[in-house]
Amino acid sequence: MRSSDLRGATRLAVGATLAITDIVEHMHRNISQVPWIFGTLPPGRTRGITGLVYRNVRRVTGWVGSGLDLAIRQLQPLIDTAAEEAGPAGRDAVIAVLNGVLGDHLEASTNPLATRLSFRRGGRELPRCEGGRVLLLIHGLCMHDGQWRRNGHDHGDALAREFGYSPIYLLYNSGRHVSTNGRELAEKLEALVGSAETPVTELAILGFSMGGLLARSACHYAALAGHRWPSLLKHLVFLGTPHLGAPLERGGNGLQGLIGISPYSAPLAALGKLRSAGITDLRHGSLVDEDWSGLDRFERAERLPTAIGLPPGALVSALAGTTGSRVGDFGDRLFGDGLVPVESALGRDPSGHRDLPIAADRQWIGTGIGHLDLLDRREAYEALRRQFQ
Repeated sequence: MRSSDLRGATRLAVGATLAITDIVEHMHRNISQVPWIFGTLPPGRTRGITGLVYRNVRRVTGWVGSGLDLAIRQLQPLIDTAAEEAGPAGRDAVIAVLNGVLGDHLEASTNPLATRLSFRRGGRELPRCEGGRVLLLIHGLCMHDGQWRRNGHDHGDALAREFGYSPIYLLYNSGRHVSTNGRELAEKLEALVGSAETPVTELAILGFSMGGLLARSACHYAALAGHRWPSLLKHLVFLGTPHLGAPLERGGNGLQGLIGISPYSAPLAALGKLRSAGITDLRHGSLVDEDWSGLDRFERAERLPTAIGLPPGALVSALAGTTGSRVGDFGDRLFGDGLVPVESALGRDPSGHRDLPIAADRQWIGTGIGHLDLLDRREAYEALRRQFQ
């Protein structure tokens, strides 16, 4: 890891220690009050000797963090030289997971570990677009641009060879709100297309998992801003995208609510609130600011997300996987691809509120395929390439 990574990790460790101290003190105070098993207690901290102990823990933690930060700055040349020799293997995956889980906190605290949205190829930032036929690939939650390559296969490389696309890989902080990333992508894609060496004649977007939601959000904000690039968009392909949300986040939100009903366990509910804005957006597949602005994103609300349509003029496709041996069996209905149900991946809303009008011949369901298998299974690529023919 580079010196900036270590400084970021130090800040994160100090913040985590302080947060855990708050949870323990809150629990200590609640238990000492001997409350009824259900209900709530007014907020407050411990007092007397007990309160002094917790204040000293926070004070010492701050001193340690400052000392570590100073030491890392002094050793910066040595650390960065060692990092260059070791290469990026492993680091990118760790940083991607941290951003997926805590990315909004990293950005708000100006932590060096926060990922900046950028266009890349071959693991490096792309200064300019060559133009011509462009394929933009958008990764999913807790991932990075290099993880499109799995078991030796990369959909971007394969589609570029077969159809003559110039592949560009997006890297972004997947812990930010989908709409925040969507608006920034819309603006930067407009600038990228405008600065191309030769005119961009065609744009295709392939979004995996959360990446598909980000693509839809970007199309929405680009239309509002009157950007030019949506007129170049010919193909928009969703690969395992939770258009209607993901059950795991809804289940996690429900569990957090149950934990909070007793003063004995309520302090632990704070741990559930560490998950990022990007993760909570996956509860129902939120795409725009209106779905979260001014609201408590951890509350269990019946309010449905805003219905956002598909971009006009583009050929839209949706590919889904299921761990079941056939469509409609128990495994298919219960798990989908392990993370995203088939109906959500295909945008089929039983209520009709957010149903996506994707043509039947542009939908595909692969059996015996898990979520990540969509990135490298041969049958998944064959289905993908048919969408570009």
